Amino acid sequence: MSSRAALAVPDANGSERRVVATAVLVVMVLALGGFEIEQRPDRPTGTAGATTVPHTEIIVPEGVARLPVFSPAVRVGDLLFLSGAIGTVGDELRLVEGGVGPETRQTLQNIEVILAAAGATMADLVKCTVFLADIADYAAMNEVYLEFFPSDPPARSAMAGSGLALGARVEIECIAAMPVG
Repeated sequence: MSSRAALAVPDANGSERRVVATAVLVVMVLALGGFEIEQRPDRPTGTAGATTVPHTEIIVPEGVARLPVFSPAVRVGDLLFLSGAIGTVGDELRLVEGGVGPETRQTLQNIEVILAAAGATMADLVKCTVFLADIADYAAMNEVYLEFFPSDPPARSAMAGSGLALGARVEIECIAAMPVG
């Protein structure tokens, strides 16, 4: 069995990309250390005395739509992990109208709100992953994306995926590096 297959856990759509990427990233972060881990007392422990991955802070800003099944962002040490964001308007579960361009703009504005709630900015982003409902929308997404990162953009991957939440055309998840304290 390949290491990829060992880490892959398909979701309801059969997609395993985010699960694999997240698992690898978490293992790398924990293996490399470089930050102090503090177990939150309200987090359950696993079996045989093992503890779950500790979270130092969960970021839930006002004004950004949120489904109850995930946190908009979680800070662990000096890393801030943002969940996939889509182009929802305010705190409503409704997409901005107009297609991939306006959705990309609103998505990135929502990311700015989440980052601000954590004390970060777009300049703190080190990695973004873009999921497009149709890879043919890449150029339109990229045009708007570049408005938010005119120079020194974070590392980025982009891929097509089906079944984005609320029928979105674009979803973006990011990782920011922040100073501890």
